[in-house]
Amino acid sequence: MDTICGVDVSKNVLDAFVASSGVFGQFSNDVDGIAALSRFCQAQGVDLVVMEATGGYEKMAYLLLWQSEVKCAIVHAASVRHHAQAMGMLEKTDRIDAMVIASYAAARRVVACDPPSIDQMRLKALVTRLSQVTSDLAIQKQRLSSTFDAEARASLAEVVALLKRQASRLEGEIASMIDDDPLWAKLAEVFSSIKGVAGRTIATLMAELPEIGLVSNKAVAKLAGLAPLADDSGRRKGQRHIRGGRQRVRSILFLVAGIARKYDASLDDFHRRLTEAGKPKMVVRIALAHKLLVRLNAKAREARMEMQNAT
Repeated sequence: MDTICGVDVSKNVLDAFVASSGVFGQFSNDVDGIAALSRFCQAQGVDLVVMEATGGYEKMAYLLLWQSEVKCAIVHAASVRHHAQAMGMLEKTDRIDAMVIASYAAARRVVACDPPSIDQMRLKALVTRLSQVTSDLAIQKQRLSSTFDAEARASLAEVVALLKRQASRLEGEIASMIDDDPLWAKLAEVFSSIKGVAGRTIATLMAELPEIGLVSNKAVAKLAGLAPLADDSGRRKGQRHIRGGRQRVRSILFLVAGIARKYDASLDDFHRRLTEAGKPKMVVRIALAHKLLVRLNAKAREARMEMQNAT
């Protein structure tokens, strides 16, 4: 069995616990502290470091540990908390959290998650920033439309112009990154063959769903949070709901699926049949986004196979 080190991550501190030896360690969440954590893990014969996703504070440790040849995995914080509750551990301290993470990893047989490439991380950062700028731009435009004081309007107009320039620059950089990568360029080509799927959607899929075309339709739907989950017990058949998943992917697919059906007769017919059957609007929306995602996944799978066979 692998020797697992559970690491509880906070903004400034990393609390580590090695399950096999019961040894604790505490390190600063910076370059020097992570280097010390790496040495600690190597001295303890750790095979796998497992940490929770904590709003980005875990990213530097995750990447630097991999660079020092310490295998790592990131797990969902809510799943770890449920594991603790199932074990009857209601107390919560950083040390206890590190112990629970190690216990959860062993129980769930968590495996190492290879870190993303530098290009993948950069693309995701740029797509995230573009989303932030676009959101800020919408807010500033609303403020501008409801403001009548000349000086205030001038200030708002300045901000709007700046955000527009930033959005344009980010869109150009994202498009260049996709064009320069043969796989991304091929995926962009096949995705855009579906009318309504354009640059922003393609960039989001590349950045947020790199597994597309590599996993089954069921798996990709779960990753996007578009897979209705069963809620049955005995003879009771509960209503299925979606839960979790990658929110930005799901949100943009909701929007784009509604546009794509205007150009695609089969999607429009699917939407009409569900509506006429009396399905709730949200159920129809989820089903349409799910159907579009399955098509995109199939196109990505074919494109990847084509590129693989060409080499």
